[in-house]
Amino acid sequence: MATLIDTTAPGAAKASPAGPDIQTFGCRLNAWESEIMRDHATAAGLDDAIIINTCAVTNEAVRQARQSIRRARRDNPDAAIVVTGCAAQIEPERFAAMPEVTRVIGNMEKMKAETWEAVARGDAARTLVNDIMSVRETAGHLVDGLDGRTRAYVQVQTGCDHRCTFCIIPYGRGNSRSVPASEITDQIRRLVETGHQEVVLTGVDLTSWGADLDGEPKLGRLVQAILRDVPGLPRLRLSSIDAIEIDPELFDAVTGDTRIAPHLHLSLQAGDNMILKRMKRRHSRDEAIALCRSLKAARPEIAFGADLIAGFPTETEEMFENSLKLVDECDLAYLHVFPYSPRPGTPAARMPWSGGGVARERAARLRAKGDEALARHLSAMVGKVEAALVERPGFARAPNFAAIRFDEASPARPGAIIDLRITGHDGQELTGEIAA
Repeated sequence: MATLIDTTAPGAAKASPAGPDIQTFGCRLNAWESEIMRDHATAAGLDDAIIINTCAVTNEAVRQARQSIRRARRDNPDAAIVVTGCAAQIEPERFAAMPEVTRVIGNMEKMKAETWEAVARGDAARTLVNDIMSVRETAGHLVDGLDGRTRAYVQVQTGCDHRCTFCIIPYGRGNSRSVPASEITDQIRRLVETGHQEVVLTGVDLTSWGADLDGEPKLGRLVQAILRDVPGLPRLRLSSIDAIEIDPELFDAVTGDTRIAPHLHLSLQAGDNMILKRMKRRHSRDEAIALCRSLKAARPEIAFGADLIAGFPTETEEMFENSLKLVDECDLAYLHVFPYSPRPGTPAARMPWSGGGVARERAARLRAKGDEALARHLSAMVGKVEAALVERPGFARAPNFAAIRFDEASPARPGAIIDLRITGHDGQELTGEIAA
């Protein structure tokens, strides 16, 4: 199972102009890795290069990447265009065949300084993509916050050992590999020393952390170690997690320590047991509901997000209704809805499918349901005071990740945690004022 983690809106997320032009598609992990590549490429003298960090989750993500490559060449006829990321790892020959592309680099190779040094010298192979399944190590890179962001991301794991029938990502990321706990706590300690108020643990399949380490520790043990060994960390946030893999120590940490943000994004994907089985998911509908209710009972302020796929092959209207009902039954507040589209190379692509029209229509209904749920969630926060992390002037996020607009003239600096009294909302974002 590769979790669809915090997928961006359609299109590429551009990093800041310092160093090479990096266009990032897909998940937050890709955004984190783009900053590692920025450091390596800048050190190698590749300030004028264009790097396209691709995503392979959907055909649409691949199409957008190819479109961006063509646009980049039109706008920059003399620039070196380097394509990397999951789509490049899975289909290197497809990108190498594009005349606009200078080089194609695999997911493991992109993280190595020597790769970018070879590119700068001009002696790197045009296609440098090795077998990702043969990779066993995970480098403990550190980014002191992503450019333009005020929270820091620490990669604790990459790869995935599960094989959900709709997902191609394991073939772009390889098998699950964990960063040792001591490296992670050292990184977070350094981030706190440089002033970061919030750190996010991220990975492809975050809750599989530790399975390849001695003793096979669970994610809960890592989280407990971070909280114990970095007492100066104000807030720890978890990126998307697999609900079935929440271990007792993780449950206790999330519900018992207020330094952990009361927000979990769950990889649920569907609300019907038959569809979950055909997706090769490892949880049932009832297990998902029971988990959310248990977490909510232990920590009432916790908010849930979820990935949900609409229009999966063989999904009937009755099965889809079960996904709609799941929004209320799990008390979901933030939905990432994906209309299913066949991904070549996956088992689901060979299953009977009702087509893109049905998938898009159901996705629209699911998003509308999500909008209703979000509005209810925001309404319940009106009148409360939230210790919010300022992302930019006039914009902050509550611990449960709700967006808050406030006076742009406020002296609150990005990266600071300030108390905001919630005064209202517009259905998507809260409004607030600095609490006295």
